[in-house]
Amino acid sequence: MWIYLNGHFIKSQEASISPDDRGFLFGDGTYEVIRIYHGEWFRMEAHLSRFKRSLDALRISFEPFPDFQVIGRELQSRNGLSGLDASFYLQVTRGAAPRRHRFPDAGTPPTVYAKLSPIHPEKEKWEKGGGIILLPDTRWSRCDIKSISLLANVLACQEAVEQGADEAVFVRGGTVREGTHTNFCAVFSGEVWTHPVDHSILDGITRMTVLECCTELGIPVREKPIPESGLQDAEEVFIIGSITEIMPVISIGGRAVADGKPGSVTSAVQAAYRKRVDAL
Repeated sequence: MWIYLNGHFIKSQEASISPDDRGFLFGDGTYEVIRIYHGEWFRMEAHLSRFKRSLDALRISFEPFPDFQVIGRELQSRNGLSGLDASFYLQVTRGAAPRRHRFPDAGTPPTVYAKLSPIHPEKEKWEKGGGIILLPDTRWSRCDIKSISLLANVLACQEAVEQGADEAVFVRGGTVREGTHTNFCAVFSGEVWTHPVDHSILDGITRMTVLECCTELGIPVREKPIPESGLQDAEEVFIIGSITEIMPVISIGGRAVADGKPGSVTSAVQAAYRKRVDAL
């Protein structure tokens, strides 16, 4: 597998980073994941805009800023993934420097890494739905930054796996926030509810697209906190993300959502989303 590392295309087995890299030592960096459908990039500009916001928030800067689409196209070609479904992973850390908590000296070059991976969608889950569990939100308070420090997410995701669920969704202060790698939506009285964008959730690109699809379909949207206690009254629940796309949730903690089947609102949003993908 060919990857991109610090200005060079190399085989992944030949890649190396310094043991003093701050991503390795502190999780000091940010990342982005961009979905590619049949060789075409989905909302790349929005992803890169969010990536730059995370870099700015972490005060990581580097010039010249690489043309990541050019890098991605080269990786598609080198890895034989042109025209296929894939995901583009991009990561930048603050670079290698002596281990100190404060920022390294000015001029320390960041570590820039990118790779491409083939995608094999779980279409059965999209059609039949899956299950989630709810867990206390133990993450830091800047979840709007797409940080590579994901230990709380990793532990929560593993707990979901061990309980036979597809995702763990965080709850804080009695309200449902988001999943370990997804945003969360619920349907009440035909309206799609999702947590508003603030520091406690990531402003998902798929979330943005889903809300646009709802507007096009005439489905009312409320960006407001969803009380955990109110989930028993939800008509439908679904989770969304670049890789997950739109997955109906038919059970929460082993308890069925409504009739335990994907609902009509979720199906309509899925169809509208797929229409956008097919138009690429």
